[in-house]
This record gives sequence, C-alpha cells and structure tokens, in this order.
Amino acid sequence: MIQQITRGLKVSIQTTYQGSFVKNKVLHYAFRYHVSIENQSNHIVQLISRQWKVFETASVQYFGKEKGILKKPTMKPGETYVYNSGCLLTSPIGSIQGSIKMIEFSTAKKFNMKIPCFKLNVPFILN
Repeated sequence: MIQQITRGLKVSIQTTYQGSFVKNKVLHYAFRYHVSIENQSNHIVQLISRQWKVFETASVQYFGKEKGILKKPTMKPGETYVYNSGCLLTSPIGSIQGSIKMIEFSTAKKFNMKIPCFKLNVPFILN
C-alpha cells in the first residue's frame, strides 16, 4: 500500500493484478486500484479534478483534468472518500503517478494533492 499526506489529507492506494487477455491481437494486463482519501485536517475540502500519468515500458499516457471524475465529493474533517478504478497496460510492468486538485472551503484556495508513484506489476514477472 502506498500512502501520502498533503495538507492534512491522507491518500492511500492499493493495487491488484486482475489478469490478462488478448484484444486486437495484443496482450493486455488488467490492474485495479483502490483509492482512499481521508480528511485529517480541520477544514472542509472538495475534490475537483485529477491528473494521472500512466507509465508503461514503451509509452506514457496522460489522463487530464476531468477524466474519470464521476463525483466531486465534499469531505468534512474526519470523513473519508473511497473509490476504485482500473488500468489496462500492454506491458506487464508499469506505474501511475499524478495529482488530485482540491479546494479548501474556508480559504477558497485550490491546491494539488500529490499522488506518489504506485507500481502496477504482474506478480509472476518480478521475483
């Protein structure tokens, strides 16, 4: 599990390998990741957007501002927001890093919560 705290917001990410399949004659590897954001601050905050960089052996994919954001939750102090997402890679080893843009209601200031690099590895590839 990967964890990071930014301005009193604790993000935890856990990944799991889901399996592989062939699509258009190309082998794909499926990964799932579980994201938990816990508001340990004394402020009400809201998730606005996220940006991910997905790294593979031969490429980098960028997922911008609104991509994948179905909800823009507001979190009071002590509350936690949890969501699951997934990623398909064409190589058995990859990683994701990025940021989540938040707004703090008491100051109306926006800030980026850094998402540390987390690995997506097929378990039997690395010994």
